[in-house]
Amino acid sequence: MCKDNYHLCFRQLPQTVMPADLPDKFTYPLQYEPHPVAVMAAHDLQQTILTTCDLEHNFGITDDGLETGNSGLGKMFGVLIVITKENQIGYLAGYSGKLGERNDHPNFVPPIVDLLHPESFYRKEEALISEINREVENIETDDKFIESRLKLTKTIQAVEEELSQERAKLKRLKAHRKNIRTKAEMNLPESEFRQLCEQLKTESLEQQHEYKKLALNLKQQINDLEATIAPKEDRISRLKTERKERSAALQQKIFDSFSFLNFEGETRSLTDIFVKSLQKTAPAGAGECAAPKLLQYAFAHSMKPVALAEFWWGCSPESEIRKHGHFYPACRGKCGPILAHMLKGLQVDENPLNHCTTGKRDIQIIFEDEWIAVINKPPGLLTVPGKEDHESLYSIIKEMFPKATGPLCVHRLDMATSGIVLIAKTESVAVFLQKQFIDRKVEKRYVALLDGMITEDSGIVKLPLRVDIDNRPHQLVCYQYGKPAVTRWKVAERSNNKTRVTLFPVTGRTHQLRVHMAHQHGLNTAIVGDDLYGQPAERLYLHAEYIRFTHPHKRKLVTFTSEPDF
Repeated sequence: MCKDNYHLCFRQLPQTVMPADLPDKFTYPLQYEPHPVAVMAAHDLQQTILTTCDLEHNFGITDDGLETGNSGLGKMFGVLIVITKENQIGYLAGYSGKLGERNDHPNFVPPIVDLLHPESFYRKEEALISEINREVENIETDDKFIESRLKLTKTIQAVEEELSQERAKLKRLKAHRKNIRTKAEMNLPESEFRQLCEQLKTESLEQQHEYKKLALNLKQQINDLEATIAPKEDRISRLKTERKERSAALQQKIFDSFSFLNFEGETRSLTDIFVKSLQKTAPAGAGECAAPKLLQYAFAHSMKPVALAEFWWGCSPESEIRKHGHFYPACRGKCGPILAHMLKGLQVDENPLNHCTTGKRDIQIIFEDEWIAVINKPPGLLTVPGKEDHESLYSIIKEMFPKATGPLCVHRLDMATSGIVLIAKTESVAVFLQKQFIDRKVEKRYVALLDGMITEDSGIVKLPLRVDIDNRPHQLVCYQYGKPAVTRWKVAERSNNKTRVTLFPVTGRTHQLRVHMAHQHGLNTAIVGDDLYGQPAERLYLHAEYIRFTHPHKRKLVTFTSEPDF
């Protein structure tokens, strides 16, 4: 880890780079195509990792980038092109989190806060929390304690069963006495009837007394058993409460200890940065990603950041989509607010998504009557307005159909996806059509071009999806909290190391087709131009080409198609 002499972290580029070769503005970190100089630096770092750098970490890949099938963990690396105060052009290298249980590997920028140092507050508090965990485990795994808990559980079950039987017996006896009274009332003289009622009442009171006596005796057995384990149960409860409080306090102390410089020399804490964000509180791990670490080091040593690139190195994780050697933008949830502060005062590229809308002239009407319209949406156009005030299909068709009273867009396509969108002109028509989507009676077909060769001819992908709360709008594969997502697929053509597939979504989750194509347990091949789950291109090669539904007025099935332009 380079602390004192910053030149230990400064790396020479493999080729001479002149100031004219550098970009005019810094990389917009949340959506970008890496600058050629940053790509050069990334390739140089990758070669270093392969040949000369012992990072003591199992990336789960062979030297040629193939996954080994053994347990491994890929990591995000970053390179930052900088100009030093001596006007040297080179780059800094960093990685997210830790590698091989270390965060102090030579020639990489250090962490902003060294939580892994043996004398750090984190290590000391972690040791105390670990001791609490061990004590809880020792109590919970003690043979006598387990035996006592089991005996208590069985006793409670036996007592409940016995008392249940006694209550049922009392209920039968009560019914029997009622039957006796009913018959006696009709057949006995009044004085004898009253005498009988008193006798039956006495029996009832005696039986209730015996039941209460039994219940007290049985519950005393439970109390006695509970008393034998109560001290240990109380100890476990106190330990778990202490652990929860210590963990929360430790997390807050971590947040408070992180502070970030920016280009203008200002410093703000992690807590202060996030309190003014949409999240309000920082997520765990915020500040430990490659991009903030690289910028922090550059600002602390009077280096000017010029360009940034981050790439994944190693096997794919189970939940999110990360491909070995591919470039990725910084995460929006953890890094977005931090980088917004750190880049203040630096000239930064605009968000390219701000220029990804298409004008009204590109909207094609496939079909229209007084109830519906079927539209061919171009790529790069939002279906409905987002948080930013961008042009959308909704805003365009409002002008196209000024007399329409319905919510118009019955369903959505991703901004990057082209193809058929169904429009309802009245609210009642929208309700009728939306019910067909909910009941999965609408048939849809998509065509996609995949960035690789698929050997199988057809199949089904079943991967449950949920939103990545730290990196919206990305989706994660999650078997615990994800919603079911099913896609049928069939190969249409193979050529030029690309595969054209036809997709039949059974469900309609956000980014379903894109994730199901790119994920390692799906087809493991991203759609061409998928800048979220694959590699960017001039467009996303995904098109909604077919729809079949029941017409809201004719009550007959209608079919519409739209051929893709790729």
